[in-house]
Amino acid sequence: MDFFAKVLEIFDASMVRPQMYGVFHLSFFIASIVAGIILCKLKPNPDVTFVRKLLLAVSVVIIVLEIYKQINYSFSYTDGIAYDYQWYAFPFQFCSTPMYIGLLAGLTKKGKLHDALSAYLATFALFAGLCVMLYPVDIYIETIGINIQTSICHGSMITIGIFLLGTGYVKREHKSILSAIPVFACLVSAAAVMNEIAYLTGLTARETFNMFFISPHCEPSLPVYSLVQAVVPFPLCLIIYIVAFSLAAYIMLLISMLIEKFFKKKKIISVEEQTEKEEVTV
Repeated sequence: MDFFAKVLEIFDASMVRPQMYGVFHLSFFIASIVAGIILCKLKPNPDVTFVRKLLLAVSVVIIVLEIYKQINYSFSYTDGIAYDYQWYAFPFQFCSTPMYIGLLAGLTKKGKLHDALSAYLATFALFAGLCVMLYPVDIYIETIGINIQTSICHGSMITIGIFLLGTGYVKREHKSILSAIPVFACLVSAAAVMNEIAYLTGLTARETFNMFFISPHCEPSLPVYSLVQAVVPFPLCLIIYIVAFSLAAYIMLLISMLIEKFFKKKKIISVEEQTEKEEVTV
């Protein structure tokens, strides 16, 4: 038990809470973008085998870090070792889903399901990762390991999203979002069912359990959406939630399409200029 307590103590090593846009935050944010670009350069035309291996590797790393997080949140050792599971940290929030979806995509052969899961990672997960890393107001605490865990988790969402869209593995076309939306809708529905079960079993009477922050039995806390949640019936609220995030994910796809168009145009201009120079030389 003494050994276990020492391990927990190491896991709980403290640091000064990172500041938003400080060195710690920016290092991970920039690294996640650079990693995505490097992957695009190294594997501009990735085959399904490489993508599956990559998604599996990233998912396993994130799952291991998530297990560490659960242990860190649930165990304390101030007066001996004590265990108290923190239901608010149950790993089924929007930003937790990429580790499950990435694992499933890595285990799935090329086909409609694999493509849909990949499209989800390239759009919805990319959007979620960017939102958190652009405005990490609540993700950092005074524990080194947790800060590293959350930075890698959210940063990997950006890296994978850039890679999948940047290489065209997820096609940069409007219909790609149509395969990603059902995946998101299923995840939201699963979260809603979990929230309802937590309420019916009495869990929410003593613990905070609010997956995707959509539970009608908990205090609204999600920015902007909480305003809607306060005045709109829950079923309609759920539809608004899905539609709103689907539009945000679609914007990720549109941005990638605009970037592709920009580089294609730049390439055409470059070729035309080179042709003109050759004609002048002749």
